[in-house]
Amino acid sequence: MMHLRIREVREEFAYTQRYVAARLMCDQSLYSKYELGKREIPLCILYKLAELYGTSMDYLAGRTDVSEPYPPAKKKRR
Repeated sequence: MMHLRIREVREEFAYTQRYVAARLMCDQSLYSKYELGKREIPLCILYKLAELYGTSMDYLAGRTDVSEPYPPAKKKRR
């Protein structure tokens, strides 16, 4: 469950909800609803959270248990 994972990661970083909400430029009460599963997390917010925590969106969404971010894509040679 995504809402549980984002809370778990926030607590691992010892960040407050207020701190994370400020980084996301949203109200703390809105962010709290994301963690409680009362509001769906928009992709743009999930992306910002992944950047903040240095992980992948898949990890935050619970699709993988590997917290390391994906390596950058290699450019194709022409």
